[in-house]
Amino acid sequence: MAVDDILFWVGHACFYVKANGINIFIDPFKIPEGLHEKADILLITHAHFDHCSKDDIDRVIKKDTVMISSQGCLEEKGYRDLIISKPGFRDEVKGVGIEAVPAYNTKSERLQFHPRKNNWVGYVLDIGGTKIYHAGDTDFIDEMKTLKGLNAALLPMGGTYVMDVDEAVEAGKSIDAAAVVPMHYKALLGREGSAAAEKKFTSELRNAKIMKEIAEPSYSF
Repeated sequence: MAVDDILFWVGHACFYVKANGINIFIDPFKIPEGLHEKADILLITHAHFDHCSKDDIDRVIKKDTVMISSQGCLEEKGYRDLIISKPGFRDEVKGVGIEAVPAYNTKSERLQFHPRKNNWVGYVLDIGGTKIYHAGDTDFIDEMKTLKGLNAALLPMGGTYVMDVDEAVEAGKSIDAAAVVPMHYKALLGREGSAAAEKKFTSELRNAKIMKEIAEPSYSF
């Protein structure tokens, strides 16, 4: 199946996948009023407010939503049916293969934001042979070099907390997914900075793909 037909960028690091009758939400944040899709599967990469937003999670879950989250996010928020993931986690849920992969900072100026010891994650989804990688918040790490055969890689860029544009380009070249989609940058870079980053990203990465957000572009939190 074509990624363009099943993958939707809500905004920031929030995406949802709609395929084979299943909705998968990743890091719901600032869900717009007009989006009424509900999650059959909910994935949370880490505990920061712009990835683990209880108000937005409550807007997309339903009675039978399978919730998978890294540690330190949802355990104390009253959810009963919750699976805790960490790097190396693998499962098949409602016909979707789910693998949790590491996500952490390596640059000295960012180490305090996403320490490796937190065991926060990105996810690789296998939906009927279509593979989508959501990197979470991370730098360009060695584990990315082992990811092969991806139809789409969703990479954070913008600097400060995650990769800057140059690092995201380097990561994209290493992963070599069919499509490499930047995320998590507009609130960090602003309108003009985001436009410049997109131009650089697409000019330096042959498989770059800029997606349009469902929500209004957010240039601040």
